[in-house]
Amino acid sequence: MGFVKTQQEIDHYFSLAVRKFPDTDMLGMLYQTDPEAIKRLLPPPLEPAAEPWALIYICHFKDTNLGPGYRESALFIRCQYKGEVGNYCLGMPLDGNDDRIFNGREIYGFPKKTASITLKREGNVAEGWVERRGIRFAHVKAQLMTKMDQPPLKTGPSFLFKFLPKADLTPGFAGKVELVRQRTEIEYKCFEMGSGTVEFQDSPFDPWSEVPCKSVIGCYYFTGDTTMQPGDVVGEADPDVFLPYSFSRTDWGYEK
Repeated sequence: MGFVKTQQEIDHYFSLAVRKFPDTDMLGMLYQTDPEAIKRLLPPPLEPAAEPWALIYICHFKDTNLGPGYRESALFIRCQYKGEVGNYCLGMPLDGNDDRIFNGREIYGFPKKTASITLKREGNVAEGWVERRGIRFAHVKAQLMTKMDQPPLKTGPSFLFKFLPKADLTPGFAGKVELVRQRTEIEYKCFEMGSGTVEFQDSPFDPWSEVPCKSVIGCYYFTGDTTMQPGDVVGEADPDVFLPYSFSRTDWGYEK
């Protein structure tokens, strides 16, 4: 193992194109939000789907085929692209090794940032929260009531954007802004649903409160094996139009 990898090491790396996360615990909530918020937050060429839904989860990946496990959270809003319905990721905090940030952000385009994440369960009550820069900006709590073999709804693929800022720090990007579609598969060991609440606290660094909860569609908690499939580039964004949407994976960098 060194700065320059051997051919054997390179072959091994690319043999792991399918990312595996055995023994996952996840708490999630699907909720109805403000349609105007979704319209405002979706970068073109993504468009709002028929349902003004948002999805938040907090999970513990106990192990991976790339290395140690970690904790993660994410916020998605419902969208569509050329008639295919999926979910656009607004934020994905991560509590674990920094190489897990590279795996999600630089490869697929997930807007990952480091955070402190807690997930716990006692009996039928599960809760989790996310903290960054001294602010607990998301807190989910669920009362689980019903066990099911499978979730009643398939949420569809994730839509993401891959891009690089210019080296001279002028507005724009070094190359294309690619629209990526990525699918994740889950083999459920136990899936439960119930009622719950989500609380957002205003944060200038993680403005998840811009996606308010109007009503809860359902809370869930599952244990299972998660598999991330490789992504595929399905389109491009206009760089000038996309620029205001491109700062979700940074805290700007000038705050004192």
